[in-house]
Amino acid sequence: MKLSSLLRFSYFGLTTVLFRRKKPILGSVIVTDKCNLSCRHCVVNNISGTIYPYAQIKSDMLKLSSEGVRVLLFYGGEPFLWADNGLTLRDLVKEAKNIGFDIVNVVTNGTFSLDLPDADLILVSLDGGKEKHNEIRGETYDLILNNIENAPRDNICLYMAINKINLSDIEEVCETAKLTRNVRAVSFNFHTPYPGTESLKLTRQQKHDCCERIADLMDKGYPVLNLKSAFPYIINNTFKTPCHQCVIMENGRHWTCGRCIDIHGLCHECGFFFAAEYSLAFNGNIRVIFDMLKTYIKYV
Repeated sequence: MKLSSLLRFSYFGLTTVLFRRKKPILGSVIVTDKCNLSCRHCVVNNISGTIYPYAQIKSDMLKLSSEGVRVLLFYGGEPFLWADNGLTLRDLVKEAKNIGFDIVNVVTNGTFSLDLPDADLILVSLDGGKEKHNEIRGETYDLILNNIENAPRDNICLYMAINKINLSDIEEVCETAKLTRNVRAVSFNFHTPYPGTESLKLTRQQKHDCCERIADLMDKGYPVLNLKSAFPYIINNTFKTPCHQCVIMENGRHWTCGRCIDIHGLCHECGFFFAAEYSLAFNGNIRVIFDMLKTYIKYV
């Protein structure tokens, strides 16, 4: 993280805690819900198959910038499918930088060429070792690893959603993150049980055991982007929701924290580690604040 970005991030955090502000700092733009995969845990792909026009996405970016968002993520569907009159995802990343976002990240399934050197981080979904990943996402594991190793720079972070199928593979994914060219770290989430995917949900004891294993791997030096200090709150879902410092936009629509806020009761079963981490940090949890600064300086 650049010093200027770190200073702005720190100032935002300090004033948010002191004055109990609810301004956002992290914003996500969904560029399309079209996707080339049908993953077992996903319920938000190919609902309309719409690729939103450049003008709308730029409008969404400007809206988020005006609200004070400094960290921007592009989501899908699969964002690498986005195109409009010769423009590609790389053009969106460049435009986001021109608008003035400090950090611009992309979340992808990794099945397309990862030629996106302008992004600060490319979060590539890898949901286990080869067998478990392919069980969840189809026969894509080898393609994804090949795309990662052929990426033009080391701006890649593995992104694993832990569920009942793949919870045994945490160590293997961490080992892959440590050994694979161009991978900077791995970031974990727990499965959020959207309607129709409840069977993949972990029990509280399973979450506890997973966090113990992740913490042990962190102590052993594996590159993990998550915050160990937030684990007890994530296990028990005792962080404040929704997180007002995170917002999301899709085709002009605006949500606080995430679209799951529209589903009754789902916030209380949230599995998104970063939502918990941001909520805790910006509600003044000192341990999480220092943990976040240390981790982001190292990996972001």
